[in-house]
Amino acid sequence: MANTSSRTLRLLSLLQTHRYWPGEELADRLGVSVRTLRRDIDRLRELGYPVEAQRGVEGGYQLAAGAALPPLVIDDEEAVALAVGLQAAAESPVEGVGEASVRVLAKVVQVMPARLRRRVEALRAVTVPVDWGTRAGAGVDPDLLTVVALCCRDGERLRFAYTAADGRGTERHVEPHRLVCLNRRWYLVAYDLDRADWRSFRLDRLTAPQGSGARFAPRTLPAADAAEFVRAGLNSVPRPHRVEVLVAAPADFVHARVGRWGAVEPAGTDRCRLVMTADSLDWPAMALGSLGAEFEVVEPPALRTLLADWSSRFGRAAGAGEVGVGEAAGAAGRLE
Repeated sequence: MANTSSRTLRLLSLLQTHRYWPGEELADRLGVSVRTLRRDIDRLRELGYPVEAQRGVEGGYQLAAGAALPPLVIDDEEAVALAVGLQAAAESPVEGVGEASVRVLAKVVQVMPARLRRRVEALRAVTVPVDWGTRAGAGVDPDLLTVVALCCRDGERLRFAYTAADGRGTERHVEPHRLVCLNRRWYLVAYDLDRADWRSFRLDRLTAPQGSGARFAPRTLPAADAAEFVRAGLNSVPRPHRVEVLVAAPADFVHARVGRWGAVEPAGTDRCRLVMTADSLDWPAMALGSLGAEFEVVEPPALRTLLADWSSRFGRAAGAGEVGVGEAAGAAGRLE
């Protein structure tokens, strides 16, 4: 029975490696007769793997697309490549990709031998990511992500050290609910047992996570979903800068580009009002520049000054000569 099971796994691995296998060649690779190969193929079909057969002298077998994705068998090199790729994908700005990548990474790492984990870590240590200085989770360790993701999946209570925005350190004991990737940062949504309330935690401020081994029954989150809970928490945090601009572009156009970071509402034909809050005016300036549309700054005056300074430097870089600050500020404030 053990020999049959191992041979079935070997057969599955071979079928996943090649698009098509001639029957005699496949039987030879397995060291069995063609008749035994047919029985093994039937066993795979019973397990839900859609194996197609081509009869005749040149007949053979191949895996076909099924109604559901069957379990995959991968070798050591493929496992390492998969883990490294998933770590990179965890930082993806594409909605939904980052969280799904962490879930898969947790499954892979959980069953990965220690020797392969060391290879993954070595590759990650010598790989330099290319980014724009805003990596997801501000450099969150994939191992930390994996530990937290497994506790979320298994319904296991979690302990960790946490540093708040004011620098104050605390020890937390929580019932983890979901991981959320929002605005290129990772957050853990969890029920804080010591404070008897729901909280969201930035993972780049979280250290030494450890599962306690204690299971818990899921609680009802006081929000439509985990992402909405995190957004509500972020919106409640006061930020020093409120930016309001009128943009000479349709609301749908502006919302598709920067709607994740601000509120957009129509303000007439092919015009809209964009309101953002930020810790720094640099990001709103970059977001507005990326729109490729004329805009008028309603507030704050400091944004006009910043745009005038950028305009002068960009003009000199483009060889347009010196631009007066007053002239540039006036241009930044006009909407034709």
